[in-house]
Order: sequence, then structure tokens, then C-alpha cells
Amino acid sequence: MGEPSVYQKRDSFAAFRLRSSADGVMERIRGARDRVAQAPLSERDKGVVLQACEELLGPAEGGGASRFTLQPYVVDEISRLEDAELPRYLLYRFRYEMFPQRHALDEFPPCLQIEPTSVCNYRCVFCYQTDRELTDRRNGHMGVMPLDLFTRLIDQAQGRCEAVTLASRGEPLLCPDIEAMLAYCAGKFLALKLNTNASRLTDTHCHAILRAGVNTVVFSADAAAEPAYSRFRVGGSLERVRAGIARFHEIRASHYPRSRTITRVSGVQVPETPAIDEMEAFWGGLVDQVAFVKYNPWENTYERPVNGLTAPCSDLWRRMFVWWDGTCNPCDVDYRSTLAVGNAREQPLSVLWCSAPYQALRERHLGRQRSRCAPCNRCTVV
Repeated sequence: MGEPSVYQKRDSFAAFRLRSSADGVMERIRGARDRVAQAPLSERDKGVVLQACEELLGPAEGGGASRFTLQPYVVDEISRLEDAELPRYLLYRFRYEMFPQRHALDEFPPCLQIEPTSVCNYRCVFCYQTDRELTDRRNGHMGVMPLDLFTRLIDQAQGRCEAVTLASRGEPLLCPDIEAMLAYCAGKFLALKLNTNASRLTDTHCHAILRAGVNTVVFSADAAAEPAYSRFRVGGSLERVRAGIARFHEIRASHYPRSRTITRVSGVQVPETPAIDEMEAFWGGLVDQVAFVKYNPWENTYERPVNGLTAPCSDLWRRMFVWWDGTCNPCDVDYRSTLAVGNAREQPLSVLWCSAPYQALRERHLGRQRSRCAPCNRCTVV
């Protein structure tokens, strides 16, 4: 069986529009390279930053391994940082993008994806929330993360990674402690991200997000009109969501004029979704970025046919998922946790990240034995 079409995590955007453009970014990179010796980083991390700078600033080379580059949305993130923060950011971005391509393992995941709750009020047609085995509370997958567990996770991540994403199988704003969680994250990361369907977005949530200095807020929406929106986002209302996003835009402008928070409307591109121009016309005045991500049929991984893919999954070196109950999983395509490597209540994240089960899974992927791993053998993410 030949290898099927793949879903590349490092190139998952199908379309992307942003309002801002940053000039002089390479000059700032040169400055970061020249000042890296003074950065509050370990000697090893300084070496990684220097490598990132050299790949960005050095002459392009034909062939060979792919080089580190800056996508427009990354440049947008850099434009909002202070010069002193650039070494930390470049360290994060290089680890996040290049370590997975080169199968380099660090002592802590470049990205930690934390699930405040697995519960969602939507049943989007392309989401695993449509799987009743997941949503049936009798099966133990549904719940809310306790605040004490969340703070323990953040304490372990601070200073060891910059990318913390609050989202996964559920809608984060349904978590009763989400405001306290956001407050606890304030000032600790350069790539704190929140994904929300915005259906339950209140003024209180808006202020909590902006006070915490969340770096990127992704509002999930796939249409610019009804009935398309409700057809994709089952259980949702386009009018309500647009009003919430408009309110966020207003609060940011009036109460947090110096906010560094980037806002993005992002949808899943399927044949029925509108053109990016239509999305930009409808949403562009309310957010900084409008995007579509490529469709990956993860609504039920376990029923997809086994494929012949042998390329390793990059997420094994990029991120770790922590569910509401502390379960640590290598990916969210395996949303029923058949590949779980342990529990954060019982072991530190760094131990789990480098644990024997995780290493065995990586080695199988590297040894072109992905077919021996389920549900990896039904997935096309690389």
C-alpha cells in the first residue's frame, strides 16, 4: 500500500490574512544574535538561539534539510515583543518548528496543550465531540480540570517552555475556573494561546483574557453567513458569536489600548466553506487575523481505514496534551487516550515527556513501524 496524502502540522494553514506587517524584523534578529550572551538562558539554550539566528540570517542553501524561517503570523508575534524577549521567543519557535523536523528531543515539550475541560456545547461536524463514546459521561472522558492541578502544570512549564495552549477536546470558557487559570498564567509565557468558539464569551471573560496578556486568542468560526455557520458549528449562533467577538474588540480598544493580544478567526477548510475574501470581509474589522486550517478528519480516527503511512508524526517531538484529569497523551487525534503515557498527578511532566512509553512510540515511528501503533496507523498527521 502506498503512502496516503499527509497532513503536515507545520504547514496546516490553507489560507491566512493579517492586517499588520512588520518591517525591520531581520535587523531585530541581528540584534538578538548580538545580545544573546547577555540573555538569561542556559549555555545550551543560547546555542539554540544562535543556531536559529544563523539559519534566519545566513545565505540560503540549496537542498538538504529545511531551514528555519519566519511565517507572516510569526513575524506579527515578534513585532509585539520587546527586544529583550526575542532570544526567549526564538528559542521557543526553533524548538517548536525545527526540533520535530529533526527529531530532536528536549527535556520538556516545546508546547504544552492543557485542557481546562473536555465538555463542549457544540457538536461541530468535523470534531470528535460528535463521537458519543467520548461524550457519554459514563465512559469517563468528560470533566473539568481542578484549579490545583492546573497551577501545578503551569509551575512546571514556567521557564521551560513558552507555548501553553488552553484548549483541546472541549470549550475552555465552560470551565468554572477559567478566569483564575488565566490569571495564574499572567506574565509567564510568550506564546500563551486560548482557543474558543466564543459562544459563551462574556465581558468578564474578555477582561480576564486581556489582563492575563494572552498572546493569541483564536475564535473558531468557519462561515460568514447563516445557515452555513450553524450547519458547521452545530448548536451555535453566528449572531451571538459575532456579537461576542465584537465586544472583545471593543473592550480591548477601550480598556487595553497597549495590549499585545493577537485575535484570530480561524475555521476548518472544507469544500462548503466560503472563500477567504468573504471571511475577511465579514470578520476582518473585528480581529487581527483571519485564517483557514486544512481539514483533518479527526471526528472519528478509530473508524478510519488503516493506511500505509510510515513517516513519523511531528507532534511526538512538538507538544504534549494534558487532559482535565491529568492524563498525558501524545496527540488529540487519539482523543480516547489509547496512547496515554501516564498521569500528571503522579509524575512530573518532564518525566512523562521522556518516559519509556513515549520513547517507545517515537522509536516505532522513526523505525517506519507506524503501522504497529493504533490509532497512528489510521492517521495522516506528520
